[in-house]
Amino acid sequence: MGKHHNPYAPEFRAQMVELVKAGRSPEELAREFEPTVWRDNLDERRATNKMRMSRRG
Repeated sequence: MGKHHNPYAPEFRAQMVELVKAGRSPEELAREFEPTVWRDNLDERRATNKMRMSRRG
């Protein structure tokens, strides 16, 4: 599998993580902060998690 390039600066990612930990939903943040890229990343992570779970069971 090829390397994944994250388009966000580490500081921005850290800020998003802190906002989620503080109770904001990824979907809410996606609407506020560049929705297409954030939502695509979220969808990609969900698809990867589903694929991993299907391999286990």
